[in-house]
Amino acid sequence: MSERENGRNGGNGGRRSVFRRALTQPQSPVAEASPAAPAPADGAEPASIVQAALYRDGVRVSSPATLAETFRELREQSSGMAWIGLARPTGADLHSLAAEFGLHPLAVEDAMEAHQRPKLERYGQTLFVVLRAARYLDAPEEVDFGELHVFVGPDFVITLRHGAAPDLSAVRRRMEGSPDLLKLGPEAVLYAILDAVVDGYAPVVSGVQNDIDEIETEVFRGDPEVSRRIYELSREMVEFQRATRPLVGMLHGLMAGFAKYETDEELQRYLRDVADHVTHISERVDGFRQALSEILTVNATLVTQQQNAEMRALAEAGFEQNEEVKKISSWAAILFAPTLVGTIYGMNFDHMPELHWLFGYPFAIGLMGVVCLTLYVVFKKRDWL
Repeated sequence: MSERENGRNGGNGGRRSVFRRALTQPQSPVAEASPAAPAPADGAEPASIVQAALYRDGVRVSSPATLAETFRELREQSSGMAWIGLARPTGADLHSLAAEFGLHPLAVEDAMEAHQRPKLERYGQTLFVVLRAARYLDAPEEVDFGELHVFVGPDFVITLRHGAAPDLSAVRRRMEGSPDLLKLGPEAVLYAILDAVVDGYAPVVSGVQNDIDEIETEVFRGDPEVSRRIYELSREMVEFQRATRPLVGMLHGLMAGFAKYETDEELQRYLRDVADHVTHISERVDGFRQALSEILTVNATLVTQQQNAEMRALAEAGFEQNEEVKKISSWAAILFAPTLVGTIYGMNFDHMPELHWLFGYPFAIGLMGVVCLTLYVVFKKRDWL
């Protein structure tokens, strides 16, 4: 059966963990004989499909085409392990798996629904793990989150993927290329999946760091759209923090059970390495949230300063405009006085005071001058002129 657990590989951003270095070896003939299906484009919705394989001593011995064949062949194997992967599983698939492997109803109910918080729960000999994978999308400059549910039992590993990340087919190929690790059993597969999820965070961290650097430049350049970008990236960092922070406690919980469950020493070293990396990632994410909070504060301060400067400029412009209005009004009042006198004496009536008076004209001119001079002095004292 072809590899169906497709998805975009988050990469490791130039860092290769101890577990990755141990897994990166030439692929076995069995792994090469199982071609991988092409990965979907960003945002594409892969169909609900199954990828199953049986292993003995770290080597793939069978690739059943259906779950029923997988169950039958696993029963026939005296010391085998089944690794079953589903992408967006149906309820029928989950009920079939639960009936065959005795999965706890509460865990099955959680596995049917996406949007679960990262957690690790033990039901008898079965572990139920919820992981939040992430990948950075370059074109829209945003973080895309996927969800992965893992059941780990004595002789089986079941992965239920909700989303495009992580690329579990790559994990399978790496494990099949390292039979010495794969023969350690389901725990080794779980640690490989954890390592792949944590390594997938590295390019996200790099992408977010670049975004923050760009945002800082935009803030001091006065880009009006930067506030929205800060808000959207802050929301993504909240989601990223919810994905990474619980992993620290989960991995320390697994390490606390090393002695009780007699975990292989080699796997203990790999798990500690994964725990170190996820702790580092979690600290970086916390730093990103703090940095974005500070950038938002600085941006708000700069916006306030810009608004104050604009208001001050408007106030100054209004003041200057008021000064001009006062000047215009003053001169209009001064010119109105002689106009009034001239208008009155310009009336064509025979019986008007001082109309035939010898000094009537000089008196009218003098009256106009006195009124204008008086108004000029009054307005000058009030700084209107």
